[in-house]
Amino acid sequence: MPQFDTHFLTPLLFWSAVSFAILLFLLKRYAFPAITEILDARERSIAQNLAKAEQARKEAEQLLAEYQAKLNAAQQQAAAMLDQARRQAQQASDENQRRVKEETDRMLASARDEMARERLRLTKELREQAVDLVLTATERVIRRNLTDADSKRLIKEAIEQVN
Repeated sequence: MPQFDTHFLTPLLFWSAVSFAILLFLLKRYAFPAITEILDARERSIAQNLAKAEQARKEAEQLLAEYQAKLNAAQQQAAAMLDQARRQAQQASDENQRRVKEETDRMLASARDEMARERLRLTKELREQAVDLVLTATERVIRRNLTDADSKRLIKEAIEQVN
């Protein structure tokens, strides 16, 4: 194995360490504060964005809750309106049925009254016809059995009864 001469490595190590220390000093003095400031600004920006995102999420949740409350209220209102419409339709149907029943009852009562009047008229007419028939028959019988003197006497009695 070949042997290396280590005496030239010592100055090289020294200058490498010095260069590294200078670089570290320069970075710490000029670059690290700028990098730290950039990182801090980035951290603040991310924190602000997270806060804004959280605020937006809360607002969205609040809007969603309000929307759901309005939707529930609208659904309840629609259900109430449907119930009211059903009740009104049922009331209208009941009212129509009541009116139809009243009209039917009135028409039946009117028809019954008309039938009763017609029955009375027909009964009266039938009696009158029966009386006429009886009178006609009686007149025929009486004509055959009465003399002229009896006829005059009956007419005179009838006139006296009327007076």
